[in-house]
Amino acid sequence: MTKKTPLHEEHLALGATFTDFGGWDMPVKYTNDVQEHHAVRQHAGLFDLSHMGEFRVSGPDAAAFLDYALVSNMSILKVGKAKYSILVNEDGGIIDDLITYRLAEDEFLVVPNASNVEVDYQTLLERTAGFEVELVNESEDTALVAVQGPQAEEIILAMEPSDPQSVRELKYYAATPLSLSGISVLLARTGYTGEDGFEIYVPADQASALWSAAMSAGKSFEMIPAGLAARDSLRLEAGMPLYGHELGLDITPYESGLGRLVDIALEKKSSDFVGRQALSVLSQTPPQRSLVGLKAQQKRPARADSQLMDGEKNIGYVTSGIPSPTLGHPIAMALVESSYAHEGTTVEVDIRGKRAPFDVVAVPFYRR
Repeated sequence: MTKKTPLHEEHLALGATFTDFGGWDMPVKYTNDVQEHHAVRQHAGLFDLSHMGEFRVSGPDAAAFLDYALVSNMSILKVGKAKYSILVNEDGGIIDDLITYRLAEDEFLVVPNASNVEVDYQTLLERTAGFEVELVNESEDTALVAVQGPQAEEIILAMEPSDPQSVRELKYYAATPLSLSGISVLLARTGYTGEDGFEIYVPADQASALWSAAMSAGKSFEMIPAGLAARDSLRLEAGMPLYGHELGLDITPYESGLGRLVDIALEKKSSDFVGRQALSVLSQTPPQRSLVGLKAQQKRPARADSQLMDGEKNIGYVTSGIPSPTLGHPIAMALVESSYAHEGTTVEVDIRGKRAPFDVVAVPFYRR
């Protein structure tokens, strides 16, 4: 049985079309996914991301525990700041990518992907052994709403924050507790669209009130609700990976373009962390595959799992692909043999039995 977010009734009232995503019944679009995509690029969009997970990590060893459990160095993270990292197994395979916020010296909020909440929680729980730390899964009690787009800050300010100046001064990958429209929230300046934007963590029982306040504040800024289809096309234009597509247990960080993140950990972290030995070995050898951007020479879009060919030789596969609403031509990300990963290389993509030429290009495809 699929789960429903605390905002399910609001989505029904807005006429949303739903899809199963990570075991959740999520709005894929409300009216037109391309219109929703353009709204985020030009004005703003309102997203329900309550399917995402939230783990609270607290205690004297909270920072040391996260240093051990995750690849990145969380003990140097300043209070109020956030960091993107990965959770890997002993072999260096990516279990998940996640964002961690430092709320206090001994308290963090870890945000995993919806489809990985249970696996991530059990994995982290096993790694608490020997640390004086408490790990609490708050996913069921927490809702997450995002306001994304060039007018996001104006919309948040229109929601009468308790500290307007802290909203204006909030940097990218930072968070602050405050109230919006009288509701206590954690306001984070992060996102998954390539635009400026905010993600708002709120108790699940306050989600409807927050959604209504955001919808009301966004009216004069032409903000509209946006579903998962727009979120996917926005993140792909911005070159952001999606777990299960560009990231996975069978894809190493060096193949997925996260090698620099690992290199920093290997260089800067004096303490041990899970997967360090395997990642150290991987760092010594150039990856056989590389994640690349692809731009179509023609109008036919490639979809996930389409095969990349050089003559009769299979050289890789598409991880994600769309007709880009912003750019006006099909784009894709793909895992390809590294000898084909240079910008300007042309590869053929097998699209339902017919070949289409795509050029290897730099990502992101779009920058604001």
